[in-house]
Amino acid sequence: MISQQIIEKEKKYVMQTYSRLPINLVKGEGTYLWDDQGKKYLDFVSGLGAINLGHCHPKVVDAIQHQASKLIHVSNLFYTKPQIKLAELICSLSFGDKCFFANSGAEANEAAIKLARKYAQTTKAPIGSLESSVAYPYEIITTLKGFHGRTLATLAATGQPEKQKFFLPMPQGFKHVPFNDLEAMTDAITEKTCAIMVEAIQGEGGVNVADEEYLKGIRNLCDDNGLLLILDEVQTGLGRTGKLFAHQHYAIEPDIMTLAKGLGSGFPIGVMVGSSKVSSVFAPGDHATTFGGAPLTSTVAITTLQVLEEEGLVENCARVGTYFQKRLQELSAHNNIVAEIRGKGLIIGAELKEAVDREVVMGCLDRGLIVNNIGDRILRFLPPLIITELEVDKAMETIEEVLAGL
Repeated sequence: MISQQIIEKEKKYVMQTYSRLPINLVKGEGTYLWDDQGKKYLDFVSGLGAINLGHCHPKVVDAIQHQASKLIHVSNLFYTKPQIKLAELICSLSFGDKCFFANSGAEANEAAIKLARKYAQTTKAPIGSLESSVAYPYEIITTLKGFHGRTLATLAATGQPEKQKFFLPMPQGFKHVPFNDLEAMTDAITEKTCAIMVEAIQGEGGVNVADEEYLKGIRNLCDDNGLLLILDEVQTGLGRTGKLFAHQHYAIEPDIMTLAKGLGSGFPIGVMVGSSKVSSVFAPGDHATTFGGAPLTSTVAITTLQVLEEEGLVENCARVGTYFQKRLQELSAHNNIVAEIRGKGLIIGAELKEAVDREVVMGCLDRGLIVNNIGDRILRFLPPLIITELEVDKAMETIEEVLAGL
């Protein structure tokens, strides 16, 4: 267990915005972490889905060392080859034509919100007046239980009132409707609407998976009403679902997509990817960031994408994810605590019948397995994409032992 001295110093000097697990991690390699007591943990959270390649992948470490010895950062007032190369690579792998680089998923979503509003002002007729200016369509429809970030704008887009209550009033311009309810989405569209923003899988909202006809229906709604479709792939992108991007499961393409987490192998990065028709409305001065797309971060992201392909990790995610879900379904069938298993690839949720999720997390931690709980009764599994079936078996032994103890 962690020393009391570390706990007291953290409380004294760090704002208390996290409920931390009581271990002090000092080393990571592959699918494992070690604490300051030398205890080894199998990691089924991977930095909340950010460490897709596993901890300290040798090629990522080499890329960091090499680029850090040449150039770490300059402002975006200059050209840098790694940023341009990364943008080209992302566009070649996706529907997109242009990228804007930021430092997090929330920042990427902020950029998407601004781009959608400017696109409406550039392409649509006015709908009235707003304070002292002409009003254009500006509302974005999102979903209940969705999650898009913790800045004020992205928190307003997030359909979770419990996260908003201490920060009211929320910025205007967002409307929330139930997830997987196409009729509610249709009814919410008005002359004020400029875009729809959704997740293919609500990661923070409970690992809720969009129905195929739901996402296809939203794409059609956007086409029929001249709206932009923004897909938040911050947690589901970069192979996490068994395809490079989650929307590929649904055979649709968005107008704007946001990525972060798994792109940086632990480095802070976010990117908004847009089609040419949408991206073209941004002009110098419309949006900016000091650190987005810096040479070091871009080099790490390029290496991450290369390793994903070279090591077949998207395919491994699909194969091992199917095996993991099968093992969890078998557990659910003969266990009176697990109610439902859902997810795609290696973003998997286990909903429990009772609010014992924290007890399960702590029981697993004591036995050397790191898992995550969200909400009241949901366990979330986000292991690195390099995970093997043998490691899934090892994790399942621990999970079964903990549940049996309850």
